[in-house]
Amino acid sequence: MPPSLTSLTGDARIALDNLADRASSLVKPTIRLGVTGLSRSGKTVFISSLVHNLLHGGRLPLFEPVQSGRVSAVRLEHQPDDAVPRFQYEDHIRALVKDRVWPDSTRAISELRITLDYQSASGWNRLFSPGRLSIDIVDYPGEWLLDLPLLGKDYRTFSEETLALARSGIRAELSRGWMALTVASDVKAPADEMQARDLATDFTDYLKACKADERSLSTLPPGRFLLPGDLEGSPALTFAPLALPSEGKPPKGSLWAMMERRYEAYKSVVVKPFFREHFARLDRQIVLVDALQAMNRGPEAIQDLERALTDVLACFRPGTNSLLSSLLGRRIDRVLVAATKADHLHHESHDRLDALTRRLVERAIHRIGMTGAGIDVMALASVRATREATVNRDGHDLPVIVGTPIDGETIAGERFDGMRKTAIFPGDLPQDPERLFDGIESASRDVQLPDVNIVRFRPPQLEETGSGIKLSVPHIRLDRAMQFLFGDRLA
Repeated sequence: MPPSLTSLTGDARIALDNLADRASSLVKPTIRLGVTGLSRSGKTVFISSLVHNLLHGGRLPLFEPVQSGRVSAVRLEHQPDDAVPRFQYEDHIRALVKDRVWPDSTRAISELRITLDYQSASGWNRLFSPGRLSIDIVDYPGEWLLDLPLLGKDYRTFSEETLALARSGIRAELSRGWMALTVASDVKAPADEMQARDLATDFTDYLKACKADERSLSTLPPGRFLLPGDLEGSPALTFAPLALPSEGKPPKGSLWAMMERRYEAYKSVVVKPFFREHFARLDRQIVLVDALQAMNRGPEAIQDLERALTDVLACFRPGTNSLLSSLLGRRIDRVLVAATKADHLHHESHDRLDALTRRLVERAIHRIGMTGAGIDVMALASVRATREATVNRDGHDLPVIVGTPIDGETIAGERFDGMRKTAIFPGDLPQDPERLFDGIESASRDVQLPDVNIVRFRPPQLEETGSGIKLSVPHIRLDRAMQFLFGDRLA
């Protein structure tokens, strides 16, 4: 985020926070890892599986420090920030392993510290390195991240962009009720609390309709309208965009003036504290996306996901961290964009899911210029809920995936009870994702998207060793993600 978007006081507080973090890290080496993603992308599952695999000796062949045997101990420790809720790892892993249900999604910020004792790969470093690294995992909703660009927009810009987007494509139908109320509002009339509340309620309903599973749209700021928490009903969340005149200023005491004031309050009360206290202190970041869900919902969902990822990646301040940069403003030096639910595809399509996700973030990477920063894109499954198999149909071998659909899931008209396994052909992704985007960008509503079967499976049943100890959670490429995000800090 450019420095101009924060006040001098805010910059000073960020510098002091980073100085304190740096001083603490000199005594106890620490890395702050941000984990975010848009709704239902699997943030909670990713953190739970990462921690479980580290604690329980999971199969991590691509995570070099573990594969080489240099990690001697792993343990959970008390987190350093007493004002931040703890990520309830134990509850989430119990849901995954014992109850075989997916844990609740992220609705607020939380934190967890995991510490690794290790032996450096370099004999010289062993003389100076304490051989200990703490990873502070900061979990926060992706909707909050999408709020950060608001810091650089005044109320007029916010209103114009939001209304223009609401008039496009499928959003035009979803926003019909709110838009009718907005167009009928006299922005220069005296402010009325009930009118403001009605506008905010209808605007929120529109955002919720965009987010619903059957639409799966992604660009939905302000994020707290969907996740209000203890701010629900406050004036800072009781505003909406207005259809403003092309020029002029809001008359004193008008609806326009009220909405503009509350929009600025939202930035001051909600967005700036999150930026200053959490986001500006991150070292590394993973952004999880459900590209398969967007693709399954159609061209507009894909286009909207691309727009959201561009906004998300534009929030990062890429670059290499140093003592000076930590004083002036911490820089995130590695960003991973990971497409989740790779276990919903046969492994032959994993590279294609990689390519699709890379295409989704191409413009964002070019726009922000990741100079001095590392960025990677991969497909993964934090928890592998399926296994692969082959079935013979009409004399041809057909690759399938096998899993247990959740209770109530319907496949080809057959309803499952959450106990019975089944095999499905997951479909294929295109070899060249550019063909897909060419069709979307031409605004054609006849774009033929790949036929991919999106089935909600239960978490797998974990086997036990002879002593009754459950094995670690299975995954796909979680070890590769670990290596990119913090493997270098264990060298």
